[in-house]
Amino acid sequence: MSVASEIDNESEVAAGPEPLPLDAWHRDRGARMVEFAGYWMPVQYEGIIAEHLWTRESAGLFDVSHMGQLLVSGDQAEAALEALLPADLGSLELGALRYSLLLAEDGGILDDLIAARWPGGFYLVVNGATKWDDIAHLREHLPDEVTLNHLDDRALLALQGPKAFAALDRHASGEYALSGLTFMRGGRFDLAGCDAWISRSGYTGEDGFEISIPAEDAERVAELLCAEPEVKPIGLGARDSLRLEAGLPLYGHDLTDEIDPISAGLTFAISKSRRAEGGFPGAERILGLLEQGPERTRVGLMLEGRMAAREGAKVLSGNQEVGIVTSGGFSPSLERPIAMAYVDRELRSEGTTLAVEMRGKRLDARVTPLPFVSHRYHR
Repeated sequence: MSVASEIDNESEVAAGPEPLPLDAWHRDRGARMVEFAGYWMPVQYEGIIAEHLWTRESAGLFDVSHMGQLLVSGDQAEAALEALLPADLGSLELGALRYSLLLAEDGGILDDLIAARWPGGFYLVVNGATKWDDIAHLREHLPDEVTLNHLDDRALLALQGPKAFAALDRHASGEYALSGLTFMRGGRFDLAGCDAWISRSGYTGEDGFEISIPAEDAERVAELLCAEPEVKPIGLGARDSLRLEAGLPLYGHDLTDEIDPISAGLTFAISKSRRAEGGFPGAERILGLLEQGPERTRVGLMLEGRMAAREGAKVLSGNQEVGIVTSGGFSPSLERPIAMAYVDRELRSEGTTLAVEMRGKRLDARVTPLPFVSHRYHR
């Protein structure tokens, strides 16, 4: 499918939610389906808290096929992408992944993404809610010599949790062992007879894998993995509570085109060489913020009581509004409400006492380092 036809399909996506390759499979397992990013997606099966804790203790299988899988190729692909991302792609080895950002000219974040070096090009995974805008942006800014392919014939699954390796290792084979993958490394594997790109990465803070496979093989692979005693299917609700505990931002909430990488606490996404050389959208503003510091910054908040703070809630210091909550909810692991918020930079220190205004109530809160629950990546 050409990029032009993909953009034309945007109106079809907007017309109503589309089914993903595993739609019937989810429904057969009793999933409660909701509309998200233009698709029908499972929000839960047996319950968000149970699914969350299962993933932390064992292994959960997530259907993330709504994400955009793109391939950028051509002799000029590396230079062309470096003109749009603040990443040093030249140092990216074959099979290596890097977290990066698609930036606007003013330094605002258009999307966050994962870039991996593949033979002959770069594999990008972008957010499902923004993928059509991302494709349009890339199409506009990439030179004619660079090819952009939307891999819409592939599904994307995420197997996450401390027992994910044991379950997947029984079925994946390749030129090297699955155990050879460390965090943010990937490669091609044979997964039960299908061609799979498997990377050791994810969005839960746990060890785990993201698995790109032909859409036609998705049901067979999902069935195979969920037949393992360690694995259960997990919905969108637990994915959100897991990423919140892990302190991972969600585009459209904690990240927007009005938020810059420095305020968002994503300085690590600006490669060292790019800080010295610039040459990416918004570089002047972003490098200035690196020196001067942002007015507000993203922090974690631990709340007292049982009421959760939600997106849009005001953060107060005394009676003065000093910030806003961008993500909030109940932490099943910590058994208390937590939130991420942007607050005035002088209030970002650990232990700072604040309050959140929620439904006319004042909830006591204190600034807490992110992540709330330690990452357990396999490095």
